[in-house]
Amino acid sequence: MATPGDSHEKLATNGTYPAANLEAARETGQSQGSSRKWLKVGVPIAVVIVVGAVLGGVLGSRASKKSSPSSGSSTGEGVNGASGLESVKTAVGMFATTTNSHTVPVYPSTTNAAAFGVPTFIAQPGDNPEITWNKDTFQPASPAPTNVRPDRPRLIAPAYKWDQLPNFVASDPYMKDWNDTIMADAQKWQAMDPVPYEIDGGLGKSGVLDVARQVKQRIKAFAYAYRVTKQTMWVDRAWKELYNASGQSSASFGEKGNNWNTAHFLDVAEFTAAFAIGYDWLYDAWTDQQKETIRTAIVTLGLQYGIQVYANNAAYGWWTTAHGNWNCVCNGGLTMGALAILGDDTTNTASSILNYTIPNAVANCAQGVTSDGSWTETPNYWYFGTTSHAEMASSLLTATGSAYGLMDSNPSFSITGFYHMYVSGNQQLFDYGDHGPNKYSATANAMFLHSTQFKTPEYALFQRDRPDAAEPWSMFWYDPAVSGAFWNGLALDHYFEDTADSWASMRTSWTDINGWYVAMKGGKLTGHASHGNLDGGDFVLDHDGVRWAGELGSGDYDADGYFDPETQESGRWLYYRTRTEGQNTLVVDQQNQIITAVPTCKFESTATHQESSTVFDVPSDSTAMFTTDLTTNYGGTSIKRGVRFLAGRTRVLLQDDITNAAKQVQWRMHTNATVAVDGSMATLSIDDKKMYVHILNAPSGVAFETLPAQRYAQDPALPAGMTDQPNPGVTVLAITLQPGTYNLQVLFDPTWSGQDAAGYTPPALVPIDQWSATSHG
Repeated sequence: MATPGDSHEKLATNGTYPAANLEAARETGQSQGSSRKWLKVGVPIAVVIVVGAVLGGVLGSRASKKSSPSSGSSTGEGVNGASGLESVKTAVGMFATTTNSHTVPVYPSTTNAAAFGVPTFIAQPGDNPEITWNKDTFQPASPAPTNVRPDRPRLIAPAYKWDQLPNFVASDPYMKDWNDTIMADAQKWQAMDPVPYEIDGGLGKSGVLDVARQVKQRIKAFAYAYRVTKQTMWVDRAWKELYNASGQSSASFGEKGNNWNTAHFLDVAEFTAAFAIGYDWLYDAWTDQQKETIRTAIVTLGLQYGIQVYANNAAYGWWTTAHGNWNCVCNGGLTMGALAILGDDTTNTASSILNYTIPNAVANCAQGVTSDGSWTETPNYWYFGTTSHAEMASSLLTATGSAYGLMDSNPSFSITGFYHMYVSGNQQLFDYGDHGPNKYSATANAMFLHSTQFKTPEYALFQRDRPDAAEPWSMFWYDPAVSGAFWNGLALDHYFEDTADSWASMRTSWTDINGWYVAMKGGKLTGHASHGNLDGGDFVLDHDGVRWAGELGSGDYDADGYFDPETQESGRWLYYRTRTEGQNTLVVDQQNQIITAVPTCKFESTATHQESSTVFDVPSDSTAMFTTDLTTNYGGTSIKRGVRFLAGRTRVLLQDDITNAAKQVQWRMHTNATVAVDGSMATLSIDDKKMYVHILNAPSGVAFETLPAQRYAQDPALPAGMTDQPNPGVTVLAITLQPGTYNLQVLFDPTWSGQDAAGYTPPALVPIDQWSATSHG
């Protein structure tokens, strides 16, 4: 059942996404009508949205059935070998040479076995202060949430790390780049007025979440700039931002006494976190009066409302039972606020709230990851949930010496970094479901904390080449002792088998953005905090630097019924972007899939792992396949769908086995390409790139057609006054099948020269039930 708060995270208001819609809608997570794109590292403004996510690590290995993500990471080789690897790191610098238009790192085509070694940490904390962080001397024998470290800062970045930071900025190419970007961001924002109080769609809808996250983003940068330069101009600018949002200035900033907007509690939490950072990181620079002002705002506009949630069951506290981003953000912000002012708070509100937030987050936020590492909501909501989870856990660790189970109560949290890696394609995420609001201060940088906490260097090595890495948390969560290449020993494919999503990721390389990336999902259609779509069998496909089959993104979060309870007749399923016809899958009788569906899935792979070189030649016998039985999705109509690589991963076959369909079936794929159809052949073109899509052995009368990306004429009417978002630049490539039985094979081939061409070998027609890693030669 959808909760009232679900309707508050809004992506779109009105207007249209800029073409090409499939790309803009997914990557930015921005308000509709905005033209903001990703910004590269080094540009003097912060990256506000993140792309790139991928999963890839479920424990265990069943040979060709389910590949293990990594075959060779190490947690350290000691100080003896450290100096050589450290000098290699200095010589090579940053691995990625640039990013593509979707901010995916571009790696040089080279073999450098010394630099691109097995992922490892070349030293452990305390081994060598020139290479890695010192050990924290604050190690309480019996940690307690109200027993905080004696020095400041307490939150995330203790003083000993600030002491070492200048050396790492000078010696580590990544940390130097991030430092430069953070300072450039601070300079940019320093010249701007404080963030104005602008309500997005209504206080009970998206509220002032964007305002809160922008304030948090700025305070992090200003406080960082002061601590590395000691220039008081940064304290002054931070004060200007905080005072404006404190509810105690003469400026108009929301409802007096409820300035941070309890109607959308995410806003309260993010403001509280922002003020906590400012209070703690600039503690020694504030006057007593300034401290009192900031502390009063944290207590009266943040923590006291949290107490109302826990002690008095306030209606705006529905999130206390949510397994997902809302619980992480709300508990995380309240916890950071409390930790920041402990010892100074004479009201005892700070100590009281910790009795609630910590156990509640352990029971709920920490359960946001499913058994295979997938995030319970969607790939984009992974950013919000893991960012706040990491902020809360890190703050507890540095302030009190323990995370009290937040990091380890759910063992699957240790593998959610692989989820982020495998759900990231060569162009964008496999971004099924809703994409969420502006990210601003939400990044993928929890990967750095996870890399050290879970002894998984691949996470840091993957994330450090991403543009959103350049922000203050990275400077303290990243361990400069990490070494090697994330792709060295990493499986190309992975199957996420938890029935909540049941999806597979397959590719030809981790370092060639022109390679293939194919992902498909089965899984349940509900239970994703009302952020999922009716999308069993949905897929995306990248090749030659282009996403040929993609996702449309979120619908309008303010639309009537968009977050209705997930019944079959829910208002949510009236909108094109959530309906089955708005996905890259099959539609039977122009109807939605059945929400109670429980599809079964199968995955096999030759377990191909990339080696150290960025130039990877796929073995000729390498393949991967994923199938899903969608019969329950279609109310009993027998439909089985499979996707696989052919001919050494040079082509992709998508097959649908349909048995005795009593109604019309339509095959649908959304693309930004210009599409030319000629019977059983469709030629997709984007700039100078082409993809040939062919119906193999097409039955009489079966051919491609192109359709607009919009609802069927006979779809149920939208609520009064509501409209579907337009999808400019998007074409639906379709195949319409009359009732009957079919083995529909669709081949994706970037070099098609005709079925009669010399050397062409058609793929075997193998029933999906008989597919295996070796079934097609």
